[in-house]
Amino acid sequence: MSNPYGPSKGELWFRLAIGIAGLCFMGFAVWFRGIPDGPALVEVIGLGGVFFGGSVVWSGLQLWQQRNN
Repeated sequence: MSNPYGPSKGELWFRLAIGIAGLCFMGFAVWFRGIPDGPALVEVIGLGGVFFGGSVVWSGLQLWQQRNN
């Protein structure tokens, strides 16, 4: 039985897709514009990478744990 209070599999797949798309867009922006200098490096690479990367990892782990349900 799945957790009735957690996100559904559909929502987890959506979060995974958005996280991957965000990482791709962020990678494209860094490739196209170059690596930012100063505080923008922390904002773009650090915070964006943690947010999108964390979403991908968390959603992937949740989907992996629910794969048999």
